[in-house]
Amino acid sequence: VQLQASGGGLVQPGGSLRLSCAASGSIFSFNGMGWYRQLPGKQRELIAAITTRGDINYADVVKGRFTISRDNAKNTVYLQMNSLKPEDTAAYYCNAFKVTVRGTEDYWGQGTQVTVSS
Repeated sequence: VQLQASGGGLVQPGGSLRLSCAASGSIFSFNGMGWYRQLPGKQRELIAAITTRGDINYADVVKGRFTISRDNAKNTVYLQMNSLKPEDTAAYYCNAFKVTVRGTEDYWGQGTQVTVSS
């Protein structure tokens, strides 16, 4: 399984970006997908996730500003980020997970850098 993330870049405060995460196979082979972000020296934190059933969760810091969605036909999950703030600056990682009898298996895409600065 490969996850290809894209869409990062430099944006001014208040601006918008859309991140994409394309899976090499069907996204329904996973129990869910999501986006994490990581600042230098910090732990990776969950920003948004969507299950195959359509349940969605957001971190409090992005609620009302970020929207996660998916295109089943394209096997792609998106993260629409609006009203961006400097503190949103981080490397963003796409994640997919499977719940198995052995536990949860995580798959990661490469990070895509988001920089919010004037």
